[in-house]
Amino acid sequence: MSRRTGKPSYLLPTADARRRRVPRLAATIAAVGLAAALVGGAVGYTAGRPDGTESAIADIRKAEAHRDSQQIVELTSTARRLREQVQPILTAIQADPSTSRPASAEQARQWQQAMVRAAEPFADPPSGTTATNVARTALRSAVDQASLAVDAYLLAVTVPPAQRAPLAELAARQAAQAAAAWSVAATQLDQVNVDSGQGHQHVYLEGDSHDGAQEGSGG
Repeated sequence: MSRRTGKPSYLLPTADARRRRVPRLAATIAAVGLAAALVGGAVGYTAGRPDGTESAIADIRKAEAHRDSQQIVELTSTARRLREQVQPILTAIQADPSTSRPASAEQARQWQQAMVRAAEPFADPPSGTTATNVARTALRSAVDQASLAVDAYLLAVTVPPAQRAPLAELAARQAAQAAAAWSVAATQLDQVNVDSGQGHQHVYLEGDSHDGAQEGSGG
């Protein structure tokens, strides 16, 4: 039996052939790696790029934020205007009758008309964000409470003198509640202004305490 031998020398790759094969192999590996990198990059870009749904959602949110910002500016302007109407009325109703002359029934009726006009901006409120809706509702509640105080005061000054004191006291308490409700609304309105980038906007009634921040700061 003949012993096994290796391949004949003429079948073995020469040194030159081996040297030529190494660069080709390296080039092949490099090409495969580059292709994989390009494919991976394309996949990563596609995965990281927002699709149509995400872009639509972003556009909706941007539009909603712009709309809410406009509502906040308008509501703040309304609150400033109403404050000029409501403040003197609440002050007069809460005045001490022993130191100031009570308002007449005619004056109270004029207050009633003023409160009707003050409620008009809230008749058909727009739909905003939750925070803005809360501010608007709180302001409307303050106006409604002030209107009740006016009604009670008108009743107090039109009944017989013997019955006026308890009704006038009730009207004063309702006016105090209206002022407290206004303070809550002003605080909420101040916060939504800050959150929307408008900065602090103070629409508090005279004498109300607040954060003391400068108007327009914090936006």
